[in-house]
Amino acid sequence: MTHMNSGFLPDFCNLRTVLAVVVIAELLVFVLVLAQPAGVDLWQALSLYSLYVQWVALGCTVLLCLLRNALNRLRPLTAGLLAWLLVMAVTALVAHLAWTLVLLESEGTRAGFMLRSLGLAAVVAAVALRYLYLQQDWRRRIEAASSAREQALQARIRPHFLFNSLNTIAEMIPSRPRQAETAVEDLADLFRASLESGEGLSTLDDELALARGYLNMEQLRLGDRLQVDWETDDLPGQLAIPPMTLQPLLENAVYHGIEPRRDGGRLVVSGRVRDGRLQVCVRNPLPPDGAVARGGFGIAQDNVRERLRLAYGGEGHLSVQQEDDCYSVCLTLPCDPGEAGAGQAERGKEHAHSDRG
Repeated sequence: MTHMNSGFLPDFCNLRTVLAVVVIAELLVFVLVLAQPAGVDLWQALSLYSLYVQWVALGCTVLLCLLRNALNRLRPLTAGLLAWLLVMAVTALVAHLAWTLVLLESEGTRAGFMLRSLGLAAVVAAVALRYLYLQQDWRRRIEAASSAREQALQARIRPHFLFNSLNTIAEMIPSRPRQAETAVEDLADLFRASLESGEGLSTLDDELALARGYLNMEQLRLGDRLQVDWETDDLPGQLAIPPMTLQPLLENAVYHGIEPRRDGGRLVVSGRVRDGRLQVCVRNPLPPDGAVARGGFGIAQDNVRERLRLAYGGEGHLSVQQEDDCYSVCLTLPCDPGEAGAGQAERGKEHAHSDRG
């Protein structure tokens, strides 16, 4: 069993990591130079110490770059100990070369210089490795907490979806048993897709298919009172998004916007990609004046908003806008512009058969 996923050593081949090592090493040099006794040429000490410490730092970085994958397969304690020993070995080698080539008489004896170098390297390496381990542990805890929160939000959405769907089927059984049977089959397909996407991310294509299936089932109940326009042909279908993101918003639109109206209304699902961001909007008419207010209006929106925050941080958000008699909810997600148009031909074929959901 490997521990590749639990490795705490960063990518030392990355340019930003190398730059961080160089900067930290130079800060250590400044501390060493400022600690020199009076009468020492500080500029000369700065140049010599910089050359010496940077050779140690860059030598350790190169070795850890080459051996990182192998070390991260080991247990954290073993990987940390081996990394610490590598730092000590590089320090000993560079210290030996520095004493031999530069003849640092001002540093006392060779043995004293080696011991001071190894002692300083031992402390710095131990502190740095401990920091890297704690940082990885903290990141893992944050990810676990986010995952738990995501699963809790997902668990709140699915039973609500199932409850409303069963109510829809129950209303159709006395007067339209065949349509109710079809709705049960549709619900089975929808819930199977929902359960299969319970972990990780879904795709935009799958979310749109789930949304279409849900609206098909609602049209069995509402008939011509529910009209649906889809404007989603040019979206990147393989874009990864959190599962059950779109369906709760459609459920809100039907429950709060379409159903209270005597003549129903038109629900519009549209999407576009602009400046590397995907935006999907759901628009529905507002309920008529005097309609009985229905509770739970903001629960689904709050759940979806929180799940976007967990998945994308500040890059994903949900916005709400109300103008005249129209209510609009828009999802905005980061998107690779190169993915725009992926699956466009297949989506066009689907759209030809489902203009009304």
